[in-house]
Amino acid sequence: MKGATGSSQAAEVPPPSSPPPDAGSRVDTGVVEATLTAGTPAIVARGLSAVLGGRAIWSDVDLDVPAGTFTVVLGPNGVGKSTLLKAFLGLQPVSGELRVLGLPAGAKRGLIGYVPQRGSFDVSVRIRGSDVVRLGINGSRWGLPVPGPRNRAEHARVAELVRLVEAESYASRPIGRLSGGEQQRLIIAQALARGPQLLLLDEPLDSLDLSSQGAVAALIQRICRHEGVTVVMVAHDVNPILPYIDRVVYLAAGAAVSGSPQEVIKSEILSSLYGTKVEVLRASDGSLAVVGQPEAPAYHTDRHEHR
Repeated sequence: MKGATGSSQAAEVPPPSSPPPDAGSRVDTGVVEATLTAGTPAIVARGLSAVLGGRAIWSDVDLDVPAGTFTVVLGPNGVGKSTLLKAFLGLQPVSGELRVLGLPAGAKRGLIGYVPQRGSFDVSVRIRGSDVVRLGINGSRWGLPVPGPRNRAEHARVAELVRLVEAESYASRPIGRLSGGEQQRLIIAQALARGPQLLLLDEPLDSLDLSSQGAVAALIQRICRHEGVTVVMVAHDVNPILPYIDRVVYLAAGAAVSGSPQEVIKSEILSSLYGTKVEVLRASDGSLAVVGQPEAPAYHTDRHEHR
């Protein structure tokens, strides 16, 4: 089964990852006030089904994502992980019940930060990292900044976001000259520019080495805890991020299970999900291996065009 994905090619000037303000609107330099208390559902799905090209991607999906939690979406290639994020955004038609931030999906899109799948920026891209972050605030405007209170407020907000993702030492450099992990931190900062309540990340750890994956996952967990942002992230390999996540949504065979990693990534649960014997092995270092699923033997590491 194949989910819709975006292009992984880097644009010369990256677009904002979250909806920018209107061109004439006032800049809000603060974080959007939370309307959901910790433990209440930021996302509720009941009997959710999606069809692409006349083909069912998944069906009868039930899940809850509590506010203020870090949830990862796992599963084999082609099961529609990216499609699930687009459904949360209100961009993918679905049947069943889906409420995001207390309203039908799409009704509060302005309170959602979104980082789609993307490749690394080419070394020829000269835009500064801080300007990439600024696009999350003023991406609807063109031309040179106009001096005045609005520009000072934007500058202060960019500096705040750069500090949040711990990118002060390199944010003034061209983004094409930065490492993959450094680039990803700035893209996440861009998605946080409008103070979202919900942050959706589509494979932000793809193409990063294991050390960078763990560092970015730790950053995301800190943002989730200290900023009160609910995070849902698509990933392939759970091992580098296992210490940082609260919940798992595992998609396979057109269905889904959700819960804590200890509840979901178990032999009996995945065997039932796949309809065949699957064995979960835990190494002495705590890493997991899933053996017997009907896909390539590497655990969440192979890549295809559709996810």
